Amino acid sequence: MQGIIDRLVAQNAILAAQNDTLRRENAALLARVAELERRLGLNSSNSSKPPSSDGLSKKPPRTRSLRETSRKPVGGQPGHRGKTLGAVDNPDLTVDHLPADCANCAEPLPQVPGSDYDKRQVFDLPEPQPLVVTEHRAHRCRCVKCGAVTKGVFPEAVSAPVQYGDRITATVVYLSAFQFVPLDRLKTLMVDLFGVTLSRASIEAMTRRTSERLLGFADAVRQLILTAPVKHLDETGFRIVKKLKWLHIAATGWLTHYRIGADRGDMLSGMSGIVVHDHWQPYFTIPDVEHALCNAHHLRELQALCEIEHEDWSRQMQTLLRRACHVEHLCRDHKQAPDQRLVDLIARRYDAIVTNGIIFHEGLPALPQKLKQNGTPRAGRPKRRVGHNLAERLRNHKTSVLRFLTNPDVPFTNNQAERDGRMAKLKQKISGCFRSVQGANDFVVIRTLIGTAKKQGWGIIQSLMRDPTHLIADLKAA
Repeated sequence: MQGIIDRLVAQNAILAAQNDTLRRENAALLARVAELERRLGLNSSNSSKPPSSDGLSKKPPRTRSLRETSRKPVGGQPGHRGKTLGAVDNPDLTVDHLPADCANCAEPLPQVPGSDYDKRQVFDLPEPQPLVVTEHRAHRCRCVKCGAVTKGVFPEAVSAPVQYGDRITATVVYLSAFQFVPLDRLKTLMVDLFGVTLSRASIEAMTRRTSERLLGFADAVRQLILTAPVKHLDETGFRIVKKLKWLHIAATGWLTHYRIGADRGDMLSGMSGIVVHDHWQPYFTIPDVEHALCNAHHLRELQALCEIEHEDWSRQMQTLLRRACHVEHLCRDHKQAPDQRLVDLIARRYDAIVTNGIIFHEGLPALPQKLKQNGTPRAGRPKRRVGHNLAERLRNHKTSVLRFLTNPDVPFTNNQAERDGRMAKLKQKISGCFRSVQGANDFVVIRTLIGTAKKQGWGIIQSLMRDPTHLIADLKAA
């Protein structure tokens, strides 16, 4: 009898252990299902996913927007100066249209233009013209005194017996690096529009020479950004020769600098001032700088907590940040600092909401730990929910989150760097990965000039033709 009891006790212990293992595995699977359902609920409006990842089922733009309804009518607002085509006083060509017969009696009319007429003007492109060929002649002159022969010197840019000029080179580089026309289509475009026949090798050589000319300009832009009071940093994946590299963007409102890095954490050195970024941890390793965090990222993360987890504190924080942004915009429009009492009120409300979020998550049951193959929990810090991590981050980096309220030069978001990185991603989407590291480096140097020229209000083709030392002088004088 005792043996039967012992066997039953042993079997009960085995079943209890199996039941405990099944409970842990079930909890882990439920957590996994919840995580996968959360991922399915993420889109470009509540995460950092690009809009292209939303697919055909994406929500309408008004629903997806993080902005509050402004109640303003669609289109140009009062006071907006529109642009329309206007007539010129001195047209290049005049065509007179004279009536042949009298509309009343059909009598032939004299075909002499007079001063009584209505006019309409048509703006159009001129017919493509043949290339202008300039022949440079370096003459040899004999000295009448000593008889020595001295030869004239060709301009530095005229280095081959036959070559294309600066304007054709600038146009090709503009179409390739700014308009992202693929090389084969660029060859066709140059023939159709200008009658210029180019090979892929010629286009690549033009790009290479332009990049070499602009290396000093790119370095000058980098140095100016390093010492700027506020700068924006971002990084994005860049495929080069089928391998993942990283495009690093450093920007201000007037400057843009691009560079290729082998690692995502390849940070610039020698930086000072305030760095605006998206809270990626390696940015906090940059020495001797202060930080400002991108609140557009915070709003998207809070939006996900509102839509998927339905956490009340996230809705409150989202409302507070939007109103704080509105305060900052109003003060900037009126060119005055926010009232300190209002800033203190926002900060106190911020603390209260973050505290409520942390208390809410600490009251929830702990998430199950990941299991080893034998079914036992893995060692390490207990896993926390996404909302808990966000609340902790907002608490630990409060000064950086709200820096836009205390420093008028710091914006609410890091959109400046993200806008500057968008065109480089578009280039990759159109043409695929770069086929050489040299080609990628040439592209980012040229884009440094293009991005900076757009912000400075310079003409891009004219800037590509100018002496880089003059461009650098203009930058430093601005």
